Amino acid sequence: MHNSREPWLRVAKRDGMSFPKRLAVRLGAVLISLLVCGIVIYAITGINPVEVYSTMVSGAFGTRTRLWSTLKEAALLSCIAIGLAPAFKMRFWNIGAEGQVLIGGMITAGCMIYLSALPAWLLFLCMFAGSVVAGAIWGLLPAVFKAKWNTNETLFTLMMNYVAIQLTSFFVAKWENPYGSNTVGIINQQGQEGWFPMIFSTRYFISLVLVLVLSVLMFIYLKYTKHGYEISVVGASENTARYAGMQVGKVTIRTMLLSGGICGLAGFMAVAGASHTISVSTAGGKGFTAIIVAWLAKFNSFTMLLISLLLAFLEGGAKEIASKCKLNDYASQMVTGIILFFILGSEFFINYRLVFRKSEKEGSGK
Repeated sequence: MHNSREPWLRVAKRDGMSFPKRLAVRLGAVLISLLVCGIVIYAITGINPVEVYSTMVSGAFGTRTRLWSTLKEAALLSCIAIGLAPAFKMRFWNIGAEGQVLIGGMITAGCMIYLSALPAWLLFLCMFAGSVVAGAIWGLLPAVFKAKWNTNETLFTLMMNYVAIQLTSFFVAKWENPYGSNTVGIINQQGQEGWFPMIFSTRYFISLVLVLVLSVLMFIYLKYTKHGYEISVVGASENTARYAGMQVGKVTIRTMLLSGGICGLAGFMAVAGASHTISVSTAGGKGFTAIIVAWLAKFNSFTMLLISLLLAFLEGGAKEIASKCKLNDYASQMVTGIILFFILGSEFFINYRLVFRKSEKEGSGK
């Protein structure tokens, strides 16, 4: 006989799920999301969903230019997610990646404008170092306040985004864009000083290489180094870390220097390797999207690459269906939202299971 107070349905934590099963759950979520999207699209427009999906693939990978553009977007998103990974694993909620990217991009643009006479290798070195240092400083400030006075890092890093936006607006105005908008015109368009060189007929190749190298280094750093172990312990329990003799404040500051520096590097890639200009929209919301990437990947940098590629594909495909299938931006974003909802929802079934109350007959063994 079952306990009358036992609920008919309860949620229980899973002890663990094997990798093949986790993969199957996530793939199942993607397939179900595509089915739901197809139903929604057909109900709204009467367009064959297969046509819509083929258009999405064409929009993201249909031509060489589109393929490189998708890879570029995935690389930028991956770089920011890799930067967020150590902070989030430490349970330091760095919501300021957007500002750290902007600051890194702004320093890169400044170097391109004022140091364009330098030799190419030295200019690139200044841009690289300046963006990393600027992003690191932007991550350092909330870390110091957290370590010394236990401030709320979520609010602090979020507010730093707005400071970065206003600083960018100030310098955009100072650099007097000839077109009179809130963006600087194409920097060094004639001589292309500070632009990533053309490799394999694209300027995005260096960004891809940088992100791949970062992925390997971050994976090793978090999994096999002493610093990575300290990040895990502090994230699990600060009291345990202190009991083990770890200096939590020092770990916090060091980790946020790394996190902010990598996000600043993404700003360098965005300005020197992609847009060749700076504006308040240079980060393009990727600082927030990267939070989803980092969490879904469980801070595994290689998994982040795959998730970033998926999101870049969805973004590129959504733009294409908006133009070719006569769907507005809201409809195309809805498709992306549905797919993301199912992917995020699948994490629940990976971490938890549903337990139904047994009937009296089952409980009595009859």
